[in-house]
Amino acid sequence: MLLELNCVSRSFGGLHALSDVTITLPQGEILGLLGPNGAGKTTLFNVINGVCPPSAGTVRFRGQDVTGKPPYALSHMGLARTHQIVRPLNELTVRENVMVGACFGHEQRRLGEAATIAEQTLAFVGLEARTNQLAGSLNVAEKKRLELARALAARPLLLLLDEVLAGLNPVEIGAMVEIVRQIRDQGVTIFMIEHVMHAIMNVSDRIVVLEYGRLIAEGTPAQVANDPKVIEAYLGRSPHTAQAG
Repeated sequence: MLLELNCVSRSFGGLHALSDVTITLPQGEILGLLGPNGAGKTTLFNVINGVCPPSAGTVRFRGQDVTGKPPYALSHMGLARTHQIVRPLNELTVRENVMVGACFGHEQRRLGEAATIAEQTLAFVGLEARTNQLAGSLNVAEKKRLELARALAARPLLLLLDEVLAGLNPVEIGAMVEIVRQIRDQGVTIFMIEHVMHAIMNVSDRIVVLEYGRLIAEGTPAQVANDPKVIEAYLGRSPHTAQAG
């Protein structure tokens, strides 16, 4: 397994953001993570990539116990992520933003090599025309692509995508979903949080669902979409009640 979470919990004072979460992710899969707002999805990503250690449980990556390791150590091991709220380095150019990923990622490339990787990655995500612009001048959709490009330039084995489709229009969503598929085809394993249901259902091989920090469902997109616990989590009532209404 590329990633293994075993009985992971995370508390903030009296708030139990995650409770006894166990998930495995084999290499080459796209795993979708669903859950209502406040379910603990981003907290789970923060535990995986070392932003905050779990209160209990273990995280294994590439067969090693990485529980509590800092983000830079996990980046060097081949784990990269995007954030729900994009975080470009606004005073650097688009190219320089992506070079940061190449310099501090899995391969820790030198500046000359990083510049080449940045050019290639920007072309892949469709931002080659914006290479020399300041990152702060990009629109929302372009900043999403930049965030993705910076993570890809780190040459990850595992990519965590936190709502990479949020704020995009239908055409932009379709283009981004195709990019996600191409990333997996290049050998990168993907774990993605998303609220755009039709998109994550179409692109994921398997889906897990959190509610109030607990894992309530796991399976294929079809299995999860028809799971009564998932329907109740999103609609607030059982599917039988919803159908009667």
